[in-house]
Amino acid sequence: MSESEKSHVKVIAKNRRALFDYHVESRVEAGISLTGTEVKSLREGSAQLSDAYAVGQHGELFLLNAQIPPYKAAGPLLNHEPKRTRKLLLHRREIDRLLEQQQKGGYALIPLSLYFKDGQVKVEIGVAKGKRAADKRDAIAEKDAKREMDRARRR
Repeated sequence: MSESEKSHVKVIAKNRRALFDYHVESRVEAGISLTGTEVKSLREGSAQLSDAYAVGQHGELFLLNAQIPPYKAAGPLLNHEPKRTRKLLLHRREIDRLLEQQQKGGYALIPLSLYFKDGQVKVEIGVAKGKRAADKRDAIAEKDAKREMDRARRR
């Protein structure tokens, strides 16, 4: 694949908290239905996914609590609601598979990142299971050990 054929990806926001709080078992790329002011605000590079999650309603997937701040250049009447519910765009088979996995006990659909891919906004959704407190402590200890090894290597 040549350089011109590779897709251009610009990351807008990552949900770093999700990787700490959940074990991500699978990932899916989804489109998202947005208004014009939301896209312009995202082009400025501002969004927050820390409390966001996806739910299924009537055979469709929706993203809740994803915060896209209002576009500053638009007036108050033309702007969007920052935490409005946004529809995720997936094929029927993918929606059914994700909803089936979510029905398993303890699983959630969590947005992992929001990015532009070839000019379109995409969301990476992860099927995740919550970590226990002991798992989080192990992750912190592992991260600290890795940091110490890197420091020792640099010296």
